[in-house]
Amino acid sequence: MSFSTSSKPCVPGGRPSAALLLALLFITAPAFSEEPAAEPEPEGTDFVDTTTTDPAAGSDPQTPPAAAGDGAEAADSTDVPLAEAVEQASEIEAEPLWLLGDKVSPGTAATLTWSATELFQGVPVSTPVLVVNGANPGPVLCLTAAIHGDELNGIEMVRRVMHDMVPEKLSGAIIGVPIVNVQGFRRGSRYLPDRRDLNRYFPGNPRGSSASRIAHSFFTRVVMHCDALIDLHTGSQERSNLPQIRADLRDPDVVTLTQGLGGMVILHSPPARGTLRAAATAAGIPTVTLEAGGPSQLELNVVKKGVTGVETLISTLSMQRRLSIWGDPEPVYYRSTWVRADSGGILFADVSLGSTVRKGDLLGTITDPVSNARAELRAPYSGRVLGMARNQVVMPGNAAFHLGIEADDPPEDLAEDPEVVKSDVTGDYVDGISE
Repeated sequence: MSFSTSSKPCVPGGRPSAALLLALLFITAPAFSEEPAAEPEPEGTDFVDTTTTDPAAGSDPQTPPAAAGDGAEAADSTDVPLAEAVEQASEIEAEPLWLLGDKVSPGTAATLTWSATELFQGVPVSTPVLVVNGANPGPVLCLTAAIHGDELNGIEMVRRVMHDMVPEKLSGAIIGVPIVNVQGFRRGSRYLPDRRDLNRYFPGNPRGSSASRIAHSFFTRVVMHCDALIDLHTGSQERSNLPQIRADLRDPDVVTLTQGLGGMVILHSPPARGTLRAAATAAGIPTVTLEAGGPSQLELNVVKKGVTGVETLISTLSMQRRLSIWGDPEPVYYRSTWVRADSGGILFADVSLGSTVRKGDLLGTITDPVSNARAELRAPYSGRVLGMARNQVVMPGNAAFHLGIEADDPPEDLAEDPEVVKSDVTGDYVDGISE
């Protein structure tokens, strides 16, 4: 399928039917439990609260303010009674999708352009946004990749999914952004040129740092048009991840989204502050992270699994029917821990991704290249290897093996076990967690 470039002027419009159709999937989930409001951000922060920002200030400068509120409208759609939602859905028709100042008509595909910043020469930095607007009404599903510029597997996943869609057979719309962090991608770097991690600055601030301004532009101009979002990632810092879904399983809508992705490992993981997953879910857009493989290389077997998961969700949402065949169902892990190096040297793994281990099993060894002293890393719990560092030189404290911990039943409140260290937050980087 080819994507055309749309260049028509923007006029008021929107997709009120998208949120309504998504309600059909989410309406059976239990209602949200109200959480306490977040504390106000200190003056000068790189974040803005999208729920209190003036709509005129936070909307797409080329899009009417009403369109930028579509995401918030989706958050309230779970209040629509099921019978009423079904009746209303049968009466609606597919509508044009207005995005980035362009109109994408029903039954068509287009390549749009998002520009968030510019180089010091004043040259805009832009990245393509692929859009398929179905001939039939339905939800708007968004796919984002390469928020970290060295994560290549997600780029190929977006390409395969988007070019496999048939607009005439699609219900709803799919927005795919293969490379969000185009500056990092060009340099082969996880970070922006100022060494900031873009995925720690959402929803952003139009008057903040460079990273925060880019995050704000992407969030208001693209993300707020979504009804659900899958953020594609890989491992970081020479670590690789077993294909897995990271999701906040305390959120019923997010749980429903994970169930539509087919047979893939699910890890309960409350999102770190500033991530796209945290900001989008807070704005009423159910979001999960799909982690698969490692950075700086294309792993086709991993890409294939990710594509199968995304297309299974598209089928589950009744957007476009696909035959997706999975093996045995994968488990859900409610707790996890990183096993870290206690000494410096060369790490050699004795397990592989997906290996099942028992408490005390040997995970790997660290050998001092000078003294030849050897230290062992053993599993502190029974579980499964969800992520691991590639064989490399390590220092004390480096994250080496990520274990999903076996549990017969989920904890009643999903509270973290105080003995299990899920992450160590340092500045804007969550050590050991690649998202």
